[in-house]
Amino acid sequence: MNTFDLSNSTGAGRPDVAGFFDPRTFSVQYVVSDPATGKCAIIDPVFDFDEKSGATATHHADELLAYIQEKGLEVEWVLDTHPHADHFSAARYLSDKTGAPTAIGEKVVEVQKLWKTIYHWPDFPADGSQWDRLFAEGDTFRIGELEARVMFSPGHTLASITYVIGDAAFVHDTLFQPDFGSARADFPGGDAHQLWRSIQAILALPDETRLFTGHDYMPEGREPQWESTVREQRDTNKHLVGGVTAEDYVAMRNERDSELPMPKLILHSLQVNTRGGRLPEPEANGKRYLKIPLDALEGAAWE
Repeated sequence: MNTFDLSNSTGAGRPDVAGFFDPRTFSVQYVVSDPATGKCAIIDPVFDFDEKSGATATHHADELLAYIQEKGLEVEWVLDTHPHADHFSAARYLSDKTGAPTAIGEKVVEVQKLWKTIYHWPDFPADGSQWDRLFAEGDTFRIGELEARVMFSPGHTLASITYVIGDAAFVHDTLFQPDFGSARADFPGGDAHQLWRSIQAILALPDETRLFTGHDYMPEGREPQWESTVREQRDTNKHLVGGVTAEDYVAMRNERDSELPMPKLILHSLQVNTRGGRLPEPEANGKRYLKIPLDALEGAAWE
């Protein structure tokens, strides 16, 4: 199985994008680098967790560090696109290892408020202070000489953002590869109408913008893929072609989502990811414990 690919820069102001696929969670992590300066950012890193044994590890995050060392890169940012529902974030681990600041969208505070109630955390500070920077729509920053800006892309979650870095856009769980379609919108705080509007904003980027997705589910057993372009998505995405209207899309999305079981790690991962990738603190015996609320996600389909 192909679990790594490098999308090379094609000129000044355009990044190299290294993608690392995790077959356990179908997730894609990225190292986005400026060829001119060797500065880079990490996007959506995975902290390994086995729900059967409770084991944790840093295999995938360490793979990113090994690549960064091999290429002589320097990490300037550790970025998450949203609080993930299907894997733990390694943002805090990688920030501790590299000294780079962490960032996420500012609406993460709304996600924290939702999950604070679900987990019954009366003393939890739902203020985004678990990250070094909270990005708003239109915010800009730099990775070496690369210009980067933030698009607010809600729908999949309340807090989802897209990072546009040069000619590359990291669209998280909004769009998938054209043969798979688009993301679900039925998590707490999700909304199919908002997702449609976010997709349209992404498709208004220049045609040749490289789009990098947060997951790939390998339909028909093909090899993992995670790169497309705006033109490819607009012309061939199975959820968008054929004159689909906003009303058509919302109806399709809501019907499809009603049949999907929740991700197997949603209740595990949100209590880590709303803390910026921090595991629960050890208890008196030195062990860490996850808290799984029963009957918290009413109406979800059973497998």
